[in-house]
Amino acid sequence: MARRTQLYPQVTPTAADLVDGVVLTVPPGLAARDALRLARRRNADVVAAGPGVFALREDAVRAEALGVADLPVRRLACPLPVVGAREREVTIRRRLAAGAPAVVVTQGRVPLGVVRHGVTPAVVSIRPRLQRWLDADSLALLATVGRLAEAHGARAYAVGGLVRDVWLERARVPRDLDVVVEGDAPIVARALADTLRGTLVEHARFLTASVALGDGRSVDLVTARSERYAGGGALPRVMPASIVEDLRRRDFAVNAMAVELASGAFGLLDPLGGRADVERRRLRILHPLSFVEDPTRIFRAARYAARLGFVLDAWSLRARALALERVPYPALSPARLVAELNLILADAEPGRALGALARAGAFRLLDPRLRATRALVARLHAVPATLAWAGTQGLGVTGVELIAVALSAESSSDVAGGVRRALGLTGAPLERVRAAVEHAAALRSRLTAGTVSDGAGAVREAGPTALAWLHLTGDVVAREALGRVLERIARARSQLGGEGVIALGVARGPDVAAVLAALRNARLDGEIHDRQGEIDYVREWLQHRKKEG
Repeated sequence: MARRTQLYPQVTPTAADLVDGVVLTVPPGLAARDALRLARRRNADVVAAGPGVFALREDAVRAEALGVADLPVRRLACPLPVVGAREREVTIRRRLAAGAPAVVVTQGRVPLGVVRHGVTPAVVSIRPRLQRWLDADSLALLATVGRLAEAHGARAYAVGGLVRDVWLERARVPRDLDVVVEGDAPIVARALADTLRGTLVEHARFLTASVALGDGRSVDLVTARSERYAGGGALPRVMPASIVEDLRRRDFAVNAMAVELASGAFGLLDPLGGRADVERRRLRILHPLSFVEDPTRIFRAARYAARLGFVLDAWSLRARALALERVPYPALSPARLVAELNLILADAEPGRALGALARAGAFRLLDPRLRATRALVARLHAVPATLAWAGTQGLGVTGVELIAVALSAESSSDVAGGVRRALGLTGAPLERVRAAVEHAAALRSRLTAGTVSDGAGAVREAGPTALAWLHLTGDVVAREALGRVLERIARARSQLGGEGVIALGVARGPDVAAVLAALRNARLDGEIHDRQGEIDYVREWLQHRKKEG
């Protein structure tokens, strides 16, 4: 007789079985430095600073490095998923795979511990998506980079906006490709330059290189790295690292995805949940001190949000507020602030981004005393339109100078000076900004109350920045007067010219300039309309001069 098959119980691990880290409960007001000291003593991975308020030990370490360890540890809280002790293993793994740095396991309301390890980031092929939304030449170029990297014992990954936009299903014909290399990026760059006959530029100190190709495209190759910041706003110290560590150093989860280039499958690596954020149209930072670490990320967030239609999540908004509470940042250089403003001005929705920054109080990074009024928000929103107008008039207006005028015009002299210093304005640019503010009322008066020639004189004295400021802030009367004068100036050039007035008998020297200036003003005021009118005017001028002599 056949024996009955032996039945063995199936064991399904629960969340409690997977716990591999300690949760330490501390008072909500405990300073981060003291919480870190206790966490080290207890070997705790996570600090609980109140119901549902969890901070990672690594973020307390970061606070110490950035010099903000005086913060209550609850201000370092991050949104960790919480599950019950009997929850199935698959639930934990899904949370970790979606980008959570840890999962808190509780028994009732009491934390039992955390699960942090054991999940390898999944790699999903996105080749079909790339083929639909990326041009064939760029796809072939990425494949070439992948092969060359593998041939030199390295692994290459496409990163940045290209990966994000492809997941957004936006067509891309990128002129610049960003590639991270696990290995030696400059060596891969040299091989790429040799293979495609490109021009190589190396930056050995930063382990990076760029290859400019003959068709106008370029590839920036960076060695995968981690970063350590010695203080808020300071430039980081970089060290070679893995691709996952490289992704963890980035600004937002939507920019922390990578596509491997070696296999030909173009596998997507998304250890921090970037795909989910793209689908939710959400910008999410990667740790609570992200904006303290690099305050320029506040400007970047506004630029991405305006162009992509994304919004900062609630946690990131709190982190931004925390960073703005800590102003000023002495290590934050004017060059970096100006670079971010120029990127905004060159982007798709600059007005929306500048207005959002003003409403958020972000320009307190320039001077902590600066306050955003409704008028300031409206003016910053209108800056791009005024710059476009200035371009049509042939006025060489610098966008950052116009922003500086807008930020300082309604401020006290001390605050205005702080704003201008923060933007690195010196010499002629500084004088242009000052003059635009100080002479705005007089410029408007001369344009609207005097003759056209008087207004033209005011325009020549004012310079482009002051004219743009008048256009930005002026009423209908002032704008119409400015437009009328500029139009007349464009048509008021003398037909005779210097040699023509000399041929009529004007002596070489100062008299030529005087006659040409008089001709210009007469044309502006409608007293002369053609060449014959100019000839008659010069002859009358000579007769008058002869009588005076």
